[in-house]
Amino acid sequence: MIPLTVGTMVEAPDRPAVIDGARFNRHTFWCGQSGSGKTYALGVVLEQLLLNTELPIAVFDPNADFTELTRTRDDVDAVDAARWADLGIRVFHSSTPREPQLRIRYVDLSVRSKGSVARLDPIADEEEFNALLHLDPGPAMASRETFLPMLTTSADSAHRRLGLRIDNLGILEWPLWAFGGSSASTVVQERPRAVVLDLGGFSHPGEPQAAALGILEDLWDRRMERRPVLIVIDEAHNFCPPVPRSTVEAQLTEQLIQIAAEGRKFGLWLFLSTQRPTKIHPNVLSQCDNLGLMRMNSPRDLAELADVFGFVPHQLLEQSPSFRKGEALFAGTFTDEPQLVRMGRRLTVEGGSDLTVEARTA
Repeated sequence: MIPLTVGTMVEAPDRPAVIDGARFNRHTFWCGQSGSGKTYALGVVLEQLLLNTELPIAVFDPNADFTELTRTRDDVDAVDAARWADLGIRVFHSSTPREPQLRIRYVDLSVRSKGSVARLDPIADEEEFNALLHLDPGPAMASRETFLPMLTTSADSAHRRLGLRIDNLGILEWPLWAFGGSSASTVVQERPRAVVLDLGGFSHPGEPQAAALGILEDLWDRRMERRPVLIVIDEAHNFCPPVPRSTVEAQLTEQLIQIAAEGRKFGLWLFLSTQRPTKIHPNVLSQCDNLGLMRMNSPRDLAELADVFGFVPHQLLEQSPSFRKGEALFAGTFTDEPQLVRMGRRLTVEGGSDLTVEARTA
């Protein structure tokens, strides 16, 4: 067991609440309605994992909540602050101009993923998809200036139509693409202690999902290397909903279903956080063995949790609507028995804390 002290027991405030860091080799589901303290509490758990295990962590951060994970709070003990500084946490930005910016290479995507970005169906758009399938990933694709002319000036009509589609959708204008530059996937594959992927600053709704798809696809392609990583996805309903709303979202959901079903034996472990379990694809949710539940008022959502996590006593789930902010129920493989916890304090600065309403001055 690797003990992680994440707070105190609700019924016995003098007793530390401990979960087993070694059992994050199972998929974990973390949920709580807006205002329950879900994201703050998620940060508490991630900090303890970083301080007490060697498990690499990749955080998909759509609201820029973890972009300050490198900075400890002013009141943190100097020894802990020094330990934290030595972790070498990497942050890739999109919501601020800070470097490094989050970039991936379009050329590195699989053909199916390239097609999903271009809204191509392999059957309905057979000629354009086939042109994409046989596209030479040479130097011309590594440059924004040469990629599109290579297609639109081609003698092949399917290539020209593919170029027009890409141009009309404005895909090459997405800031996400690195073209010949470096990709965040390369750093994730190096397995630093933590990589934060700030997905919150992109203007096109497809960019955060395409970024996540590219990085997850690369992890899956290299799965036989069997190098563990904890894949933390905040606001996971934006990445694997029950009914995908776009071709990119459908491809991303399919990839997460595959990781949920088969990734555990390769060391690809999910930690999914969202407001409601009914907003997550059931084939992903059903593979989770750990549960962290904060305040939840919806009877439908509690019924869903009771069905999926049958090992949790119903009387504990039924207490969820009365949880105070920062209180959580932990159950599953990472705790010997279900426990009600008052979460502890963060060591690092919270990046996306709530804004306050200022009083009017006279």
